[in-house]
Amino acid sequence: MKQNQKRVVIDYVSPNVNCGEFYIKRVVNEIVNVEAFIMADGHDVLGASILYKHENDKTWSETRMTLRSNDEWHGAFSVTKQGFYSYKVEAWVDYALNWRYGLIRKINDGQHVSSELLEGAEYIDAIINNVKEEDKHYLEKLRYIFKNENDYGEAITEACTDRLYQIFFKNPLKILANTSIEYKAYVDRKKARFSTWYEFFPRSTSQQEGIHGTFKDCERIMPRVKSMGFDVVYLPPIHPIGEVNRKGKNNTTEAKDGDVGSTWGIGSKYGGHKDVHPQLGTLNDFKNLIQVAKDNDIEIAMDYALQAAPDHPWVKEHPQWFKWRPDGTVQYAENPPKKYQDILPIYWESKDYKNLWKECLDILMYWIDCGIKIFRVDNPHTKPFYFWNWIISQVKAKHPDVIFLAEAFTAPKVMQQLAKQGYTQSYTYFTWRNNKHELIEYMHDLTKSDLKEYMQPNFWPNTPDINPYHLQGANESKHIQRYALAGTLSSCIGIYGPVFEYMITNPLLGKEEYLNSEKFQITHYDWSKQNKLTTIIAKINYIRHYNPALQQTNNIKFCHIENDSLIAFYKWNDDRSNEIFVVISLDEHHSQAGSVQMPLQDIGVPHGYNLEMHDLITDSRYNWNSEWCYVELHPTMPMHIFKINK
Repeated sequence: MKQNQKRVVIDYVSPNVNCGEFYIKRVVNEIVNVEAFIMADGHDVLGASILYKHENDKTWSETRMTLRSNDEWHGAFSVTKQGFYSYKVEAWVDYALNWRYGLIRKINDGQHVSSELLEGAEYIDAIINNVKEEDKHYLEKLRYIFKNENDYGEAITEACTDRLYQIFFKNPLKILANTSIEYKAYVDRKKARFSTWYEFFPRSTSQQEGIHGTFKDCERIMPRVKSMGFDVVYLPPIHPIGEVNRKGKNNTTEAKDGDVGSTWGIGSKYGGHKDVHPQLGTLNDFKNLIQVAKDNDIEIAMDYALQAAPDHPWVKEHPQWFKWRPDGTVQYAENPPKKYQDILPIYWESKDYKNLWKECLDILMYWIDCGIKIFRVDNPHTKPFYFWNWIISQVKAKHPDVIFLAEAFTAPKVMQQLAKQGYTQSYTYFTWRNNKHELIEYMHDLTKSDLKEYMQPNFWPNTPDINPYHLQGANESKHIQRYALAGTLSSCIGIYGPVFEYMITNPLLGKEEYLNSEKFQITHYDWSKQNKLTTIIAKINYIRHYNPALQQTNNIKFCHIENDSLIAFYKWNDDRSNEIFVVISLDEHHSQAGSVQMPLQDIGVPHGYNLEMHDLITDSRYNWNSEWCYVELHPTMPMHIFKINK
């Protein structure tokens, strides 16, 4: 190690991801809380700051850190613009404050400190030209009396004042200051942290049974989606569907006449990833749909699925992008036990990978130019991690508003790696977390570990691929429970509809799949139908929209409740101006009751203080003035979402 005269050590700076290899994530106007272990030999007074700047700033901003205990320091800064921020910790021995601290101890011990006052005058000399004019006059006076024995009494009094402390504190000399390495934070727009997704198949929107829906039909659906409180509409692939090896209904390997195939089998004689399915309409029709959605305060999210049907134009135009076997065929995609005979996997180890990557980027840029800013990415875990790092970086450099959702129900560390490589949001295991213990354990994983710094979960109770066992044949109460859990535990949520709100859950026997899956056929719905579930979903979405405590995921504390069929938790926004308390029954068949322990210390009130608990679902109001409070929930309304009014 090279020689280093600096005395201050900076260790364990957080937050960071992989020691700074990857960036942490925030959204505009969020706070970055920074902690570090800072120490030096001996017992000198130390000073520390966070230095931070946006990528477009020329100079560093500074905010001071404070010592908590045991050499652990803390500070924070706000991120106010999209893009990259850099931050680092700087620390130094604060010789002026160290002088003052030692001086006060000697004065309190009755020692004469004339020599020490002369040292203080030297510290004043070092900073006097850097302070405000009023402080400059004050320091000139101190410099005089510190050197004048006749003013000794006044001098020792002034040396101990808070004013001198504050001047030294705000104007540190930073002799032999040390700095940590630089860390990065990427700041997105708010929708990266708070969004409410609704998925449906455009081809199932026709008012006439048996007729292929169009983009024009989708326009008719937008006011309904808005009325339910969703702000993102996610459309499965809208591209031409392959005809070679097309799948039939219920994933049969041979399609019959009239079978429409899987929307994820992309590419045919009608085009590929930059084209739209001719039965849906034209490109202009799609652009009109984007505008109609925007008029309803909704963004359209497109599916980005990097795979090709056997008759995709790429197969003939770029055969080197596929791995050909000795018999001249390409092994179709598999995810055992699932087989995808209608899809040819892309050969990512192709020698022509640069052109392949460029084409994949061009697809994104093409649709971004059409007005799309959100992409749900199909099976990203089956493509190279470093490809995603490159392509997401390329897109965000030109279009920082773009959001990427990783659809990757895979191994935990693989999901985490995708988030590290740049994905804005991530599908999660919430779909299968059903009992109290596993829900709490999973939320602790997401919000108490370093996952909270880079992985934004998006909770989906169902998807076209997953008809979870606990929803198969489930009643209305179970559906309400699952949406309430998703909508209050996570700030980003989504459902596949109208299957979810219409409680269409008939499964393929023994599988977590839908009977007569919409992935392989057109389904006819009465889109005007309203029920209790649509009303409750709209109510929960309304509550989420107007309560910042529910617009983030990480600020959560689970509360003890004496019943394993009830789950309770407290959520808050950063300044605790909005506080929410949630109790949800996990029993869809029977009433459940118990005593819940209120987190009074976190709320900031003593035992016996009267809290008004405003149930935002029923608009009922209750007065709670005890640490332990009784709650009872019935399957007809299996939740309380309380706003806490002090």
